[in-house]
Amino acid sequence: MTADVASYRDLKVWQRAMDLVPKLYQLAAKLPTHERFGLAGQMRRAAVSVPANIAEGHSQRSTREFLRHLGIARASLAELETLLLIGQRLEYSRVEELQELQEAITDLGMPLSGLIRRLEAKVS
Repeated sequence: MTADVASYRDLKVWQRAMDLVPKLYQLAAKLPTHERFGLAGQMRRAAVSVPANIAEGHSQRSTREFLRHLGIARASLAELETLLLIGQRLEYSRVEELQELQEAITDLGMPLSGLIRRLEAKVS
């Protein structure tokens, strides 16, 4: 666990993940009606999973548990990226919209992976 961070709300990765959620919800709302419970639902669940797992892991007060949940958050981020690419291939969204979300995913994924590496070094 990170001793210098009292709350998960103080974590930049959690803040960026929270910023990503409404952007993704806006995109999901624009998908065709027949995708409401399919692709759109999966996108929303994956997006929400990222900050939720960061918060849950941090609240465990164990570095190993935090790492496990950060790994789940990173996997959900990869799932979300894949779902966006599927939406692009199905031509459900404009490329510009998807590029903005892709940049947000990258802006979150890099520090998330960095945090995982730092914590892994602590438990090794």
